[in-house]
Amino acid sequence: MSATAVVFAYHDVGCRCLSVLLAHGVRVPLVVTHRDDPGETQWFGRVADVAREAGLEVAYPDDPAEPAFVRRLEALAPDFLFSFYYRRMLPPAVLAAARRGAYNLHGSLLPRYRGRVPVNWAVLHGERETGATLHEMVAKPDAGRIVDQEPVPIGENDTAAEVFARVSAAAGTVLERALPALLAGTATPRDQDLSRGSYFGGRRPEDGRIDWRQPARRVHDLVRAVAPPYPGAFSALGGRRVLVLRTWWSDAQPALDPAPPGTLAAEGARLWACCGDGRWLEVRSLAFEGEAPLEGAALAARFAPPAGGVGQSAFDPGDGPISPKSPHP
Repeated sequence: MSATAVVFAYHDVGCRCLSVLLAHGVRVPLVVTHRDDPGETQWFGRVADVAREAGLEVAYPDDPAEPAFVRRLEALAPDFLFSFYYRRMLPPAVLAAARRGAYNLHGSLLPRYRGRVPVNWAVLHGERETGATLHEMVAKPDAGRIVDQEPVPIGENDTAAEVFARVSAAAGTVLERALPALLAGTATPRDQDLSRGSYFGGRRPEDGRIDWRQPARRVHDLVRAVAPPYPGAFSALGGRRVLVLRTWWSDAQPALDPAPPGTLAAEGARLWACCGDGRWLEVRSLAFEGEAPLEGAALAARFAPPAGGVGQSAFDPGDGPISPKSPHP
């Protein structure tokens, strides 16, 4: 069945899902996306490139709720509106332009992790599963009826970027599976029970500050939740800012004496950091500000005798505790 859709999209999820629509023969008279931020690392696909390769018109409105843009949507009178990782909430006036429904692809298993950067929050909280959800768009964020979902696993050493790659694939799977019923008008969305869910806001780079007084698991989850290409977890060592780029969780513990939180110590070719619960956490990649990352034996050597690094503290007493619901990345 032929249908038209205006697509609001950005990031890898936007690229993948726009391609799914086109593969199913959906006519897309307009793709709405964002101009790239020169201050943001561009590690993801560009929706504008996918759209232009398909010969589609692209728009970059500063505010999609602006009356002239809403009138443009109304004139197009699309059957559907789709939002695939577009970074702005679409107001009711925009949603009303779709004759047969407006749908969003969200990077969690709703109703859990509604709101901003859901993959990062799931990793930060030590979840072992997240996913992708296709749902109806309503005035309240991520609160509309669910059309379909696809779970993805989170390993205990996965970074948010690694999990996001799985979520992007799951997003394509969900849309591919749900689209025939949407086009045929036979989809049967189900209500969300928001009381069983959670909502989180955005995060800022400064929320990546490590509080070494926290248990090792909390420190590890923070590091992997904001690891590159996100801004990264950081601390202070010898008066210098240092990025902790990768930690590794295992049951193994080094033969090291107890030490104050934030103590770094090398054992053989591995570097360890002592956390607030007395557990040592392996540090696999670290970078002093202005220097290239250190990994493996080179990292351990930086803190091994006779360099005098054993027992140096990475904990700045001025660092405050990290709130589990503080706003990043």
